[in-house]
Amino acid sequence: MTEATTTLDAAPTDVRPTRTVAQRLGRLAIAMWLVAFGVQVWISGVPFDREGVLAWIAAGMLAASIGRRPLWTVIVDWLPFAAVLIIYDYARGISDTLGMPVLWHQPVDADRAMFGGVVPTVWLQEHLKLGHSPWWEAGVTLTYVSFFLMPYVVAGLLWLRARTEFRKWAFRFVTMSFLGVACFILVPAAPPWAAAKCSTADVAKHPSSPACMSYSPTAAGTNGLLGAVDPVHAGAPPYVERLSLRGWDALHIPVARELLDKGQRTVDMVAAVPSLHAGCTLLLSIFAWTRVRRRWWPLLIVYPLLMAFTLVYSAEHYAVDVLAGWLLAVLVSLAFGRLERKRNRAARLDTLMTQSPTVREPPWPPIATTPWSTSPNGAVSSTRPVRSTAEPDQRGTTAPWASN
Repeated sequence: MTEATTTLDAAPTDVRPTRTVAQRLGRLAIAMWLVAFGVQVWISGVPFDREGVLAWIAAGMLAASIGRRPLWTVIVDWLPFAAVLIIYDYARGISDTLGMPVLWHQPVDADRAMFGGVVPTVWLQEHLKLGHSPWWEAGVTLTYVSFFLMPYVVAGLLWLRARTEFRKWAFRFVTMSFLGVACFILVPAAPPWAAAKCSTADVAKHPSSPACMSYSPTAAGTNGLLGAVDPVHAGAPPYVERLSLRGWDALHIPVARELLDKGQRTVDMVAAVPSLHAGCTLLLSIFAWTRVRRRWWPLLIVYPLLMAFTLVYSAEHYAVDVLAGWLLAVLVSLAFGRLERKRNRAARLDTLMTQSPTVREPPWPPIATTPWSTSPNGAVSSTRPVRSTAEPDQRGTTAPWASN
């Protein structure tokens, strides 16, 4: 007798997913984008202007979408986002032309009231500033300029993950930006570095661009609105100065400093309240808190605090400006969180299927069935539906089981 054998443990064939032509083109496009961006950084540094940043990110999104997502989605999502932010850039300059009185003394007085007669910017520069840029000021500069990149990099990562998440962040960021513009227009305020250059007589009429803003801080001396500065370290200048970009000297990247210096001269100089640097940083941390693993939470806590220190130490903002930005970020986060929860509840209710498809509405009048009748050997003898004649108190309730 021939014994038939069957091999059950045959080794499975090595099946690997094959990439489509479009996916291979997408990988090639990503590689080309990386090379092009590297050349850009090598020649002229990282772009910090909003148009340049958005253009590079959009190009990267197009490359990453080949073979994975329709290319038109990049245009649909990123073009309105970029257009709104460019409009925001032009709207920021309105505060210079409306002639609203600029707050020069009030932010200084607020900081002194909160910190026992001491202006935090003055105290930090007295105790920490050196005559040259130390190594740690590189961190100050990198933290400051991260604001010009981080919101858009996060938007790109969210878009790759889920377009709905991208839209949630984009709406928050744009709303925060335009609320800031409204404050800049209605309540223009001078930053600490400008107040250190100007005396009370220079700003008696609350101007938006007095000549003293373009002078060296040594011209004001102790007559500036921030008063005298008594540095602890020898060689440190005895006045408050703008230090947000001095860290480029420690990094030995003079080109980046020149580009940012040029950009700072073209923005609104009296748009200090609220601090969008501080506000958008906290907004990002709040948004990411429930979307990242817990090991990233310390970074989400440290980043807004480090940004706050950077802004106050470098004389870009007063402490009260930072607090105003944080308050605005909390309000925007709460408002959008509530709106999204309300929208989700409405979406769940906006359906004709109020129950699971497997659950049917009880008949009317309700039908009750008798218990299963079994024979002595356990076989089912009969089942008989019985129409209940008693109407329940409420429509759809189950009638009592009828007995034989």
